[in-house]
Amino acid sequence: MSKSLTGKRVALLVTDGFEQVELTAPKKALEELGARTEILSSKPGEVTGWNHTTPADTFTVDKTFDTARIDDYDAIVLPGGVVNADTIRLDEMAVELVKDAAKANKPIAVICHGAWILATADLLKGKTLTSYPSLTDDLKNAGANWVDKEVVVDGKLISSRTPDDLPAFNGRLIDALVA
Repeated sequence: MSKSLTGKRVALLVTDGFEQVELTAPKKALEELGARTEILSSKPGEVTGWNHTTPADTFTVDKTFDTARIDDYDAIVLPGGVVNADTIRLDEMAVELVKDAAKANKPIAVICHGAWILATADLLKGKTLTSYPSLTDDLKNAGANWVDKEVVVDGKLISSRTPDDLPAFNGRLIDALVA
């Protein structure tokens, strides 16, 4: 039986400096199964992805954090990228969207440095997750049980370490939306 995500809507939350493939790979996987994805950011216009430390392509912003409502989405995806992750966690409206997704028990999928915002949103106490290894201490200090695995699912929280983990990450995100 093939999986279908027709009718599902997923928000991808980013600011300039996100790891490009951590947005494009989940976006493509979701859309291929019929989901509608929207890029949300702090300002209208475009956001710039990065390939590690090099600016790459620009992407059109569908909505801003302050105009988006979590009720309009079935899940959120938080790509990494050090610059993005450090900037987005300081945006109060982005943090509120993440908190609202958790309160609504919607899947939250984070990869690489994307988990930093979960610490800011105070959503990690007692949760098991993974991330890029440099976040280990920050996530543990926020109350998480950090493990070094390709993908970790703890309730509605889906996490992975790096772009190498994207196939497993995408698979678990799709499974969460099909369930």
